[in-house]
This record gives sequence, C-alpha cells and structure tokens, in this order.
Amino acid sequence: MDKTYQPNAIEQQWYKTWEEQGYFRPQGGEEAFSIMIPPPNVTGSLHMGHAFQQTIMDALTRYHRMSGKNTLWQVGTDHAGIATQMVVERKLAAEENKTRHQLGRDAFTDKIWQWKEESGDTITRQMRRLGNSVDWDSEAFTMDEGFYKAVQEVFVRLYDDKLVYRGKRLVNWDPKLHTAISDLEVENKDEKGFMWHFRYPLADGVTTADGKDYLVAATTRPETMLGDTAVAVNAKDERYNALVGKEVMLPLVNRRIIIVADDHADMDKGTGCVKITPAHDFNDYQVGQRATLPMINIFDKNAAILADPEIYTHEGKDCQQVTASIPAQYAGLDRYDARKAIVADIDALGLLEEVKDHDLTVPRGDRSGLVIEPLLTDQWFVDAKTLAKPAVDAVTNGDIKFVPQQYENMYFSWMNNIQDWCISRQLWWGHRIPAWYDDAGNTYVARNEEEARSKYQLADDVTLNQDVDVLDTWFSSALWTFATQGWPENTERLKTFHPSDVLVTGFDIIFFWVARMIMMTMHFTKDENGKPQVPFKTVYVTGLIRDDHGDKMSKSKGNVIDPLDMIDGIELDTLLEKRTGNMMQPQLAEKIAKSTKQQFPEGITAHGTDALRFTLASLASTGRDINWDMKRLEGNRNFANKIWNATRYVLMHTEEQNCGVNNEAVELTVADRWIISRLQKVEADIERYYANYRFDLMAQGLFEFVKNEYCDWYLELSKPVLWDDNASEEKKRGTRRTLILVLEAILRLLHPLMPFLTEEIWQKIAPIANIQGDSIMLAPFPVCDDGKIDEQAEIDIEWVKGVIVGVRNIRGEMNISPNKPLSILLKNGNADDKARLANNQQFLMSLAKLEAITWLEPDDEAPMSATSLVGDMELLIPMSDLIDKDAEAARLNREIEKQAKELGKISGKLNNPKFVDKAPEAVVEKERKKLNELQTAVTKLEEQLAKINSL
Repeated sequence: MDKTYQPNAIEQQWYKTWEEQGYFRPQGGEEAFSIMIPPPNVTGSLHMGHAFQQTIMDALTRYHRMSGKNTLWQVGTDHAGIATQMVVERKLAAEENKTRHQLGRDAFTDKIWQWKEESGDTITRQMRRLGNSVDWDSEAFTMDEGFYKAVQEVFVRLYDDKLVYRGKRLVNWDPKLHTAISDLEVENKDEKGFMWHFRYPLADGVTTADGKDYLVAATTRPETMLGDTAVAVNAKDERYNALVGKEVMLPLVNRRIIIVADDHADMDKGTGCVKITPAHDFNDYQVGQRATLPMINIFDKNAAILADPEIYTHEGKDCQQVTASIPAQYAGLDRYDARKAIVADIDALGLLEEVKDHDLTVPRGDRSGLVIEPLLTDQWFVDAKTLAKPAVDAVTNGDIKFVPQQYENMYFSWMNNIQDWCISRQLWWGHRIPAWYDDAGNTYVARNEEEARSKYQLADDVTLNQDVDVLDTWFSSALWTFATQGWPENTERLKTFHPSDVLVTGFDIIFFWVARMIMMTMHFTKDENGKPQVPFKTVYVTGLIRDDHGDKMSKSKGNVIDPLDMIDGIELDTLLEKRTGNMMQPQLAEKIAKSTKQQFPEGITAHGTDALRFTLASLASTGRDINWDMKRLEGNRNFANKIWNATRYVLMHTEEQNCGVNNEAVELTVADRWIISRLQKVEADIERYYANYRFDLMAQGLFEFVKNEYCDWYLELSKPVLWDDNASEEKKRGTRRTLILVLEAILRLLHPLMPFLTEEIWQKIAPIANIQGDSIMLAPFPVCDDGKIDEQAEIDIEWVKGVIVGVRNIRGEMNISPNKPLSILLKNGNADDKARLANNQQFLMSLAKLEAITWLEPDDEAPMSATSLVGDMELLIPMSDLIDKDAEAARLNREIEKQAKELGKISGKLNNPKFVDKAPEAVVEKERKKLNELQTAVTKLEEQLAKINSL
C-alpha cells in the first residue's frame, strides 16, 4: 500500500470496476430488498440534499446486498417539464435567436431530446462520483416509452373510473411561462406593500347601523376589484348582519354586487368587510362556491386587463344571467399599470378611504420569479378526496410507517383536508394528455386516436384534435415505484421488487410526491388477493442541511457548498467565481466574496467521497435539520487516514506470516479476546441502527470502535506480544489472526458508509484473512456471534486501560516526558486487581512505559506521590526522583512572585475609592473576578511548592 492515503487515486477506478462487473445489478437470495431513488430533475446537478439522502440510500442498499438479499436500488431522472423547457428555450434563443413558437411543437421537442442526449446526464455522472450502487441497467426516465405507456394507462383508467375530470377552476398561473404551476413551484416571499381601503356605496338608499351609506373593504390588489361579485360580512357582526342580501355599487364599473354572510369575514380584522373576487383569489373562490357567486375573469394569460371580461357560473360554466363590462381605459393594461390607474380613479371619486403600509407574503414562480396570479382556466383535475381514503388507512393501520413517526401528523393533516389536484400544464415538454376533442368540443379519452374512435364509435369523417396540454410532472412521478418495474404488465420484476421497502425523502415533498405515490399505487396495484399494494413500507424523512450558522443554503446567500468540491477540493479563485460569477448585484457579490474568503481562505481541500459520506451519516439524526460542520468533515478525513495507516501496520505484521486462518493452533491474549468481544457487540449495535434508521448512532459507534478501541488501543496492545522474542508462536499467531480478522470485519462494517476506502484495503486484507471473493460489495455483512462475547476480558482490559490512562494523565499534569520510565505503586486494590496485575503486567510495562510496578498492602506507607484512581484502587507515582527539586522550587517561587506582583496591582486598584466609584460596574466586576482568579492561582502554586519542599 502507498504510504499516503489519496482518495482521488482510488475512488473513480473502483466505481468503474464495480459498474463494469455488474455488481450493482439485483442478485442474491430469495428475499428481496428494493429502494427507489427520488428521481432528480434531468436538468439538475448534485447538491448537499442529494448527497445526504443518496448516502443514506446507498448505505441501506449496500447493507442489504451484503446481507444476502436480492437487492435493487432503482435509479432514474424526472423530465422536469418547466425547468427543461426553459433551459432549451434559453439555449434556442442564444444560439439560433428563435422562439419555440417559431420552431413549432414537434421540432422544439426534438431539440429537447437532443439536449437530453448531450447534456442531460450531469447529475447521473455526479451520482457515480458519490459512489451510488444503483442498478444503471434499469435506469428510468419519466419520458421513456415504457413509462409513457404507464402514464397513459393511468390517465385513461382514472377517467373511466370518473376520478379525472376537466373543469374551469382557479389555479396558480405564471404570467411569464403561461402555465399553471403547483404549490411546490411557488415561493412565498415576505415583501413590503400597501393595503388600500375602498368605499363601496350601498345601493337603494340603504345605510349601515351607524348611518353610513357605504361599506369599506381593503385589498392589496386593487386591480382585482374589477372582477368583484360580492362583499362578505360575518353573520355574527351586528354592524352589518342586517345588510346581508342587500347590494352595493361596485366603484368604476357601476355594477350591483350582493352582500353575503361568510365566516371568511373576520369581525375583528379591519372593517369586518371583505371584497370577494372568486375568479382571482383562492379564499374568495371558496366563498364564491359556498354562496354560488358568479366568477368574472378580468385577466388574459399575460395578467393584463381584458377588454371584455369572461363570466362564468360558480360551476365554471358560461354564465348568461350576469352581464359585466370593464371600463375601456383599463383594457390591455398590465396588472400593475391598471392598479395605479384604478387607485387614482377611485381617489378622484372620493372613494379611497385610506392607504396603509402592509407586510405581504407574495407568491412568486420559482422559475420565472414573477408574482403568481390566481386565474380561472380549463384544467384537468384528479378527484384526490376519493383516492386519499385508502392512502390514509394505509398509514393508520401501519402498512406504511413514517420515521420519525411525528410526520404522520403532517401527512394526515394534509390528506384529511385534501383538494382536487390540478394535473394539466400548458407546456410542450411532457406527457401530452391522451384526450381528443371534436369540433363541437366533446371529449374523448383513450390511449391513442384510433382507440378513441373505436371506444366512442366515431365516424371516420369526425375531426379529432388532441389536447395541447401536458401532464404535471408530479403526476408521472407519482407512478414511480411501479411504472419503473414494467407496469401495467405484471412483470417478474414488479412481482419481485414491489412494494419497495423504504423511501428516503425530505419533509417538504410529503404532500406533493409521497402522498400522491401512495394514492396512485394503491389504486392501481393489487396483490394476489386483490388488496391494494403500498408503494413502500417505510418513509424515512430526513432533515434539511443548513450552513454552519443554521441558515438555509441558497445561491443568493452565497453559502452553498458543492459536495463535489468537498470531495475533490477547489481553489479559492474558482470558488469565488462559482459563487459570485453571474451575480447582477455588485454589493451582494462583494459581501459573498468576503464571507467566502473568511470561511475558506485557501479554498476547500480535497477530502474524498468516503469522508463526506461518513460525515453526512454522522449528522443524520432523524428528522432534524442539520448544521453543516467542515471541522467534522476534516476529522473524518483524518479518520479515513487513520484506517489507512492502521492497515499498513497490520500488513507489516501479517503479510507472508502464518496468521492462523487455516485452523492452526492459536493462543489468544486477553486483549485478543477483548477486541473480538467488543466487535460482536458493535456488530449487534450496527444491525439495530440499520433497523431503526439511526445513521448518526451508527457512525458514532463505528468511529468509537475503529479509532479508539481498535486503532488506539488494540494495535498498541498487540505490540508487546508481536515484539516479544519470548512469546510463543501460538500466542503471536493468535494476535496476528485477531489483527487481520477484526480489521477485515471492520472493513465490511464500514463499507456501506465508506465504500471506496474499504474496497481498496479489503482487496489486500481478504487474501491474508483467507476470505474468498471478488469484491467487498458482495461479501457477507458481519453478524454478531454471542459465543464470542467475553465479558471478563472486557472488564480486564478496561482495568488495564484505566491504569495506563492514569499514568499518562499524571505524566501530562506533572510535565513528565512520555519516554521516561516510571515506577508505580498500586494500593487499596482487591484480589481481582491483584490478579489482573499478574496477568497483564506485560501490557502495562510496555504501554505505560514503566520500569517497575509494586503492590502495596493496606498498611504500607506510600511516599509523596501523584495519585490517580482505577475504581477503588489507588495508582501512585512517587515524585522524589522525577524532578530537580531545587530547580522546580525556584521556578515555582518565580511564578508566585510574578502572580503576587499582579495581585498587588489589582488589590491597590480595588482599594482605591476613586476607581471603584467612577469606573463602570462591569469594569470593576471584571477586576474583582481577576483578583479572585489570581488569589486561587497563588494558593495552588504555594501548595505545589510545599509538596516539592517536602520531598
């Protein structure tokens, strides 16, 4: 082995070997284990969240593979409708100065497929760098032909089951992208704004209880008043309840709108009156549904004012009973220009009551950055309420468990109040909705046009046009666990690996993905008895990785740390360019550059994949957010190096030696029996931690055992045996066997968390240990053997360690050289202590650097000594011959004189009334504290001097 551990020299080489040899493919016994990767966007790149979750998934996969199970880690990517379309649109504009509309739908989607082939594998290449042992042979893409077949099948069946319908409903509308978007694609930003209070004149001479002829309603979006269809008051509000059913005149438009009673109007908030615009506000939409109000849409798809409003019933149908118009001066205005004009015109009419500053939560599209507009559009919806019932039952009855369990409450809260799910998107990239329309607008849903004609018995001369919309990407990804396994065909793969065992995911997509996967899977997959199958048995919910200050990592904050930079290292200049290169705000870029230089003055050094993975696992306390810790990463880089150096020591004593691995006679020392016993307990702990998803405790337990017990203690305890010319060959062979077999087991224990380092070392260790196999990946995971647990050996070695640590502590306290041989005395020990001394004297003499050990009886008088306790036994080191008495006394006298001088200065200051009366109290208190500390120090020095003088 090389003298120096260099992760870059081994990692990519081993991954290539594993992949080429097909070790990631499902293989093993009859019992299966499967895990499905949450498919990252095809446009994405590896970030800390990916690295964190994928480390956990890979550890689980490698552990179960080594445990002999037929293991599948299903890999794949999501087609990411909006993100991918935007990437290719920008590329098209930059390279060809064209829009997608100039290209046409088919040519544009061809461009996307071309981009996918050329550039869509960034994240999968990075996943390889992380060491993910996924089954690349079955890599899925949510736009693959097989997946497309599953998506069509699901849509058609849902439609036939009357669980999918098309209707005019209110959705999040992105005025730039011209599509509906999900709540997950909306970022709610805290911003400063205004609240405008408008007067709504009461019609027909009606007045309020206090004699006013108007109501006042407030809004943060004045432009929406053009679409108002009611004013709401609370039925319990004595100021207004007599007005329910009356009407007000809508300013500027002069349209009569009704006053309705609804709990949405809060008596204690504002004036207690709320303007209701069902076509442009989600809360108002619900009020409109309860009061069967008409809906008036005033915006086009750019969020500009329509010349002629669109009027619908509360059911979304064309409304002939209501007439409405928009004043011509607003037609075509952008919503913000219309806002200014409307406020000015209302003010001119004397109907602007007041304007107040207001803190807003503004919904913005995460891709476009524009404010999202609630808009009435024709969309496809899933009846989520019906699908949710069995999905709720699956968690209630324990078919699906959440870890930590507290996330079940979040799941239930959302599922029990679930709304129908908008599944259509106005994009070109995605699964085109399998619905066709004739010239009369009738709808025909089928897998293709030919089937539509047959299914609905349509004549050949009926013209059909397919729906231009595509399905929400969450719709296709909801089928992930079963569509990747060949469904709707009942494939062997589906029967073997579905349901999957565990889903590793973040809490933020429990609603958008986890819940929808459960709903879809249970509706479409059944076992042989017809019972709905769950997509996974356990949902392990991870926390969010934050920076070292606890802040969320984001590009705008400049605190994002690329996991690949921690693996391979990055120079400061390159890191600065990466963080600030495309920033449009110079001041922000300067601030980020400054903080980056402070945190990483020399850039980020290479730590290797194994150190990163082990650190991520060590931080994985269930469900909690994690503050990233670069020092811990550095510590785990040192841990990997420690294992490397320990291996070199083991190889030095075992290569080309008889290690007793072929049933030769061996004699085991108490140290051998101790480390073997401790190994069994660690193996049992690790098995329990995997079962409970406690990767933090797993990493901690492995670190303690490998570094502290094996490397720091057992390797040292092996030296007195291996270096003893008088030790028997059986005894040396026993220690060599223990060295090599325990190290080999350690490598297998560590492998799921640190795959590269362990494979590199195992290839050198396994032959010496007489272990057959081509890769540690396929070696069995260590299992505890209770018969090898030796409690007495553990007690005895803890005693030995106690004596050695006691000697070392005294050396440190008394500034005695580690290499100076000492004589020690043991007093007040019992018979067990005496026996342990007799059995372990060789270890004590060697590791504690002793020249003599004397056992004192209780009546024996001990000289002046430094003392430590090992249980009830006293460990004494006589001081008379260890130091130059006169030199040490002189040194102590000088130190006492120095401290006493400083003590006198502070005493004088505190005895001076001018100082005490005039100085700030905090300053005086600081001086008093310093005085007490100096007095304590002088007392200790004087006690030490007295001990020295008594020698």
